[in-house]
Amino acid sequence: MISKTTIDNVFETARVEEVIGDFVQLKKSGSNFKGLSPFTDERSPSFMVSPVKQIWKDFSSGKGGNAVAFLMEHEHFTYPEAIKYLAKKYNIEVEETEQTDEQKEQANERESMYVVSEFAKDYFHKTLLNTEQGKAIGLSYFKERDFSEDTIEKFQLGYSPDTWDAFTSEAIRKGYKLEYLEKTGLSIVKEEKQFDRFKGRVMFPIQSLSGRVLGFGGRILTNEKKAAKYLNSPESDIYHKSKVLYGIYHAKQAIAKEDNCFLVEGYTDVIQMHQLGIENVVSSSGTALTPEQIRLINRLTPNITVLFDGDAAGQRASIRGIDLILEQGMNVKVCSFPEGEDPDSFSRKHTLTEVEDFLKENAKDFIQYKASLLVKEAQGDPVKKAGLVRDMVESIAKIPDVIKREIYVQECARIMDITENVLFNTLAQIRNKGKKDVVKEEKPKASGNGEMVALKNEEKVKFRRQYELEQNIIKLLITFGKEPVEFLDLMIEEDEEGNLVEKEVKRELIIYEKIYLDLQEDEVEFANEDFQNIYPVLIEHLTREEGEIKLDQLGQTLDPEIMGKISSIAFEPERHTLHKWDTHEIYVKSLKDNSGLETVQTLLNLRHFLIQSKMSEFGEQLKSGELPENAKEFMEEYKDYKTLEVLIAKKRNLVIMPFMR
Repeated sequence: MISKTTIDNVFETARVEEVIGDFVQLKKSGSNFKGLSPFTDERSPSFMVSPVKQIWKDFSSGKGGNAVAFLMEHEHFTYPEAIKYLAKKYNIEVEETEQTDEQKEQANERESMYVVSEFAKDYFHKTLLNTEQGKAIGLSYFKERDFSEDTIEKFQLGYSPDTWDAFTSEAIRKGYKLEYLEKTGLSIVKEEKQFDRFKGRVMFPIQSLSGRVLGFGGRILTNEKKAAKYLNSPESDIYHKSKVLYGIYHAKQAIAKEDNCFLVEGYTDVIQMHQLGIENVVSSSGTALTPEQIRLINRLTPNITVLFDGDAAGQRASIRGIDLILEQGMNVKVCSFPEGEDPDSFSRKHTLTEVEDFLKENAKDFIQYKASLLVKEAQGDPVKKAGLVRDMVESIAKIPDVIKREIYVQECARIMDITENVLFNTLAQIRNKGKKDVVKEEKPKASGNGEMVALKNEEKVKFRRQYELEQNIIKLLITFGKEPVEFLDLMIEEDEEGNLVEKEVKRELIIYEKIYLDLQEDEVEFANEDFQNIYPVLIEHLTREEGEIKLDQLGQTLDPEIMGKISSIAFEPERHTLHKWDTHEIYVKSLKDNSGLETVQTLLNLRHFLIQSKMSEFGEQLKSGELPENAKEFMEEYKDYKTLEVLIAKKRNLVIMPFMR
């Protein structure tokens, strides 16, 4: 168990913008940072990070919280794992007590699979470096490929012995369960027998964006015809090959820095280019490129350069992946190596400068590349040329940005020597057909009971209104809880004759004090369960702590889901910055300018809403004719509420004056 001292130290040291910056490309936006959501497929940034509040909010998925919450959401870490990850990142020593056997038993299945995969990585790496078979076969292979010792260490390359159960037996001897060896695909179990999946192969660990081992790729070194040259881990709870890119862990910083990602085909292509000094490179690991893999790159950069081998057939097949990249709204270039060369072999034969120059000089825009490749196939045949043009326009149709589409149409018209009008007409046909193919959502069915529907809708409106008012109170506490304001307050008192009358009183209060006193006075309880949980925590925090609310510290005690709601509310005043209204000469007034007024009006609106609800209940009872036994008291209470409703309605645009302490 991790000590509280370590946890406190981690929270005090970790910077949310630095932690998230390792996974998402962030750009400055006022006092905040913004970027593309790492949880959904989006093209306009709706992900915000606040260095001041030390929280983040993803408006597209609704997730939010502090640095630990991000790691738990994005990397599927447990709370202790997230703390340990941050401790390692910031060189903080982790103090913890030894886990009991019972605690180890309670570790969740995913974590057990991660632990087994980590053990396997270390086992294969040590086997490569420290055993006779590993050095004679595995290490010799890597040396033949000119991999240096530093490169082998960096990518934790390994070797699985050429015996049936060497790894499985060692793992079981070390206490790892066969159940998880099988679930990760490291061991194959048949009729109470078990053997190694990667027997006699050199091993390439496949890591997540955060460096966790998800699975393995293994290359056989013999000439067995029945055995696949490359073998990957099977799909599991932690390894989904369509969502993983080989090398992303080592490449993420360089991709963000260079604002470009080189996409290659194989493991050795990635490793060789890294060794040469080009680190912003990843591989789809020999599988067809998927939208999930493209979105993984899009979190770090909108620019991809696809590197093709010199093999023409492979280029034609791989060109389908370009349409997927375009569909995601990314910028794509293509670079083809000379015939017979691939990124691995080319990098071995040339210096860093030579390779960099080659990539710069030969990287073409996708439309130029596709045209040059397909024109060779047409060879002056008009029918083939027409098909080629349509093929290119179909690629352009995938681009979501209308300006980019128009520019590419113009470029295509120039290259193919055809009028723009023809291409625009073809583009329109293709896009219109695409729209028709989209299945429309079913319209809601009309209810036979119109009165019941109207009643339900009315209840929804009332519920929504109360939710909004309660949420606004939480927002004011989070954002301006410690702001001092002079309130011109409305007091409702009884006069000598027992009538309710209004009285204005100036009071100097802190916003959280004003909210707390008013809600206490009216005995108001939040209807929403989340707000019921959040409100007392915020009041206690504001009473105890100096200065603004420290949301990252709140995250230590609150449920991650509740913390996500707090983040959402905290970012609400700044959400308009995502839409760049000022570029349209629409200037949104800061809530801070009117925090006191907003507080008074919200409290008055809530009081008015609750009174109206009470009046509605009275009205229903009067309509039914079923008056309570104490009918006289009931009617007097009804009269008081009616008077109070009128008074509050008159005062809902109350003016307040800020003051300085």
